[in-house]
Amino acid sequence: MQPKSVYLAGPFFSDGQNNRVKTVKNLLNKNQTINSDAIFLPGKDEYTDAAAGSFEWQIATFNADIRQIDQTDVVVAILDYDLENGQHEADAGTIWECGYAYAQHKPVFLVRFDKQTENSINLMLAGSYTAMFNGEKDIANLATYDFYNLKNKYVHLDVI
Repeated sequence: MQPKSVYLAGPFFSDGQNNRVKTVKNLLNKNQTINSDAIFLPGKDEYTDAAAGSFEWQIATFNADIRQIDQTDVVVAILDYDLENGQHEADAGTIWECGYAYAQHKPVFLVRFDKQTENSINLMLAGSYTAMFNGEKDIANLATYDFYNLKNKYVHLDVI
């Protein structure tokens, strides 16, 4: 069986966010069911033919990210956005990517580093994931999760 490709969704605007992306990528790189050469990072693999933020850049980046989700086997989404400031909501772009992936029949995997592992989750995210890795100890399981068999892994959380 061919190892799976990954679209690694999540915010990448701060050092903390980039460290979480790096942690998840490193765990996925260790996973034998993941093609470590086929992990797409939206924040790293950006459009560079126009100035960041320009209209051309916006359109090209949006379209490139959509194409990558369309081509990938699974989406792994880091939900922690502004965790360093005590905010527990996910990034709006990450949530949108999860919804788009789900609509395209792509398995969605949620990752949350938040130490308050009992925090609630939005109904639409709760209904759309195949597996959730909740808290730092659980996140380590990304290195061994079987992305071939896609076993459901639910976390009991209050839904809002």
